[in-house]
Amino acid sequence: MVMRVFVAGGTGVLGRRLVPQLVARGHQVTATTTSAAKLGAIARLGADGAVMDGLDAASVGEAVAKARPDVVVHQMTAISMVHAGKPDIKHPDRWFALTNRLRTEGTDHLLAAAEATGVSHVVAQGYASWNGIREGGWVKTEEDPLDTLEGTAAHRGLKALGHVEDVVLAAGGAVLRYGAFYGPGAVDDQVELVRRRQYPLVGRGTGYSSWVHLDDAASATVLAVEKKARGVFNIVDDEPAPANEWLPHLAACAGAKRPMRVPVWLARMLAGDQAVVMMTEGRGFSNAKAKRELDWRLRFPSWRQGFEEELA
Repeated sequence: MVMRVFVAGGTGVLGRRLVPQLVARGHQVTATTTSAAKLGAIARLGADGAVMDGLDAASVGEAVAKARPDVVVHQMTAISMVHAGKPDIKHPDRWFALTNRLRTEGTDHLLAAAEATGVSHVVAQGYASWNGIREGGWVKTEEDPLDTLEGTAAHRGLKALGHVEDVVLAAGGAVLRYGAFYGPGAVDDQVELVRRRQYPLVGRGTGYSSWVHLDDAASATVLAVEKKARGVFNIVDDEPAPANEWLPHLAACAGAKRPMRVPVWLARMLAGDQAVVMMTEGRGFSNAKAKRELDWRLRFPSWRQGFEEELA
């Protein structure tokens, strides 16, 4: 069934992989951007472009009404250097300030516009990499709560992700908790730090993370759209793994020296609580539900293969 799909954030790192997949499946896509200069790029992807300010309710309402979509896909973030500046993992409240607003105010604007236009289905971006609750096993399902790191600089952003889930699920939509992205344009800054030996292992590096290639994240999103999925889904690969496995492998694939190791106290001082939790206590995620209910098949089942192919 051909649908009209409205992709808010269509020129982001995932949007650029998602839009062509939707177009290839025959859907009519409207993709948004904050810059008129990017409309040509959207057209080359085969979609209609719309300039939209996700934090302006009128702008969102007008764009959605004009597109008359059957489904709205929320991929709005502002994590790029252009919008957020240099990555600042020690102060994620500052680094993700605009993204946090897009995940709260922006989500509310999209849902209001969808309701006003009669859109029956919304699919939104969530997150599931290292942020599973820090108790019990190392791998979590959708039934397990997320860790909001209350009392740290990361809390505001993790709470914003909770807002996305609360309001989208209340509206009968789907939230796709994507793992850490890799693929074209997704980890360039991390790889550069690894090559400079500025991305060390913290403590024993036993904290788990989950990864997903951008193309696999996009294919899961297409399925969620077409199946009108509802609920929460972990969109991660088959191999959640500790930092002491994936980080040295990333370094090897990037042609870099093995990462240095720093003690927890020093990492907390230099990089903050989030980095320490991710590296030492993080919990990864299971993709069993997404594979079962969405019939999702991964092109890159493991980051091991994926890192090798992307950095070859």
